[in-house]
Amino acid sequence: MANPVTKIRNTAADYRKLDGRDKRRFWTDGILNNALYILMAIFIIYTAIVNHNFLKIGSITNIISLAAASLPFALGVAGCIVLTGTDLSGGRVVGLSAALSAALLQKTDLARRMFSWMPNIPTWAGICIAILAVIAIGAIIGFVNGFFVAKFKLHPFIVTLATQLITYGLILVFFMLNDNNGQPLSGLSDGYSSFIKGKMISIGAVSLPWYVLYAIILLVITWFLWNKTTFGKNMFAVGSNAEAANVSGVNVFRTTVLVHTFAGVMYGLTGFIEGARISSITQSTGLNYECDAIAACVIGGVSFVGGTGKISGIVLGVLILRIIFAALTFLAIDSSLQYIIKGLIILVACSLDMRKYLVKK
Repeated sequence: MANPVTKIRNTAADYRKLDGRDKRRFWTDGILNNALYILMAIFIIYTAIVNHNFLKIGSITNIISLAAASLPFALGVAGCIVLTGTDLSGGRVVGLSAALSAALLQKTDLARRMFSWMPNIPTWAGICIAILAVIAIGAIIGFVNGFFVAKFKLHPFIVTLATQLITYGLILVFFMLNDNNGQPLSGLSDGYSSFIKGKMISIGAVSLPWYVLYAIILLVITWFLWNKTTFGKNMFAVGSNAEAANVSGVNVFRTTVLVHTFAGVMYGLTGFIEGARISSITQSTGLNYECDAIAACVIGGVSFVGGTGKISGIVLGVLILRIIFAALTFLAIDSSLQYIIKGLIILVACSLDMRKYLVKK
């Protein structure tokens, strides 16, 4: 395998062989294919000039923490995008998982405890139960998504829209249990909060929380599954061409179901982290999480055309998106306008991605 220096030399040699028109096309394609990164770099530099606090250690650690919180979700939805699909139910799965985690891990002496019937158990046992519960919930919803997509050839948009509505209905029902009457779930145990938000490492006056480490662990697991297992190879094969993969002996049905199930597990674990990170869970927790994740994946090069994507690209996309949102805050831009900017980012990123596909085709 050629090293980067050799690749650069070969590219330079090929460039010198081009005529004037081809050279102009070379630069035009390069600029257009990387337009989003170029614009973001300019935006980041502008923010740093306008507000010098943007590049201070406190701001950087905050961006890293926010990126770590949303990374597991992006890793889950990325697999669905590799299969030329998407997942609209993920945000609601996060909300349901966060609500369940919060209910299971409220303080035992809380006056309005959701599960007042639960016996007093050690915090570590409650954490283990909560993790298993959110994994089960996410896996079940993900399995349902994958089953209907693979078995009945339904578009993932329709299937996940349906499960999004079903899951939201479950959230509304859940918040009415035990005369809770839709009130936010709070009063979490100190052990749960410390397990997620406790100081993992201090950098001067700021620190990184433990959930950064958990995000890294999930990142390594996902990288291994994508790159070192038959599951990962089959996922990319199905995403590139499902019919060809089927002819080659790949079980398309099982692969599709497993990808969506794994995505559901990642949503559930994201909800477990969010439960302690937010501390007060409402019925709207998880709303629009899928929009940020999809935008991050597309920015990171996970193509809706299918069969394309790298873990490193997803990490880069998540970081870039969080840097942009932080920059908007430092520039004192109204939070309502951030939705417009998110939409534009998704639109532009998808357009550029499709352009690359059409050019290659």
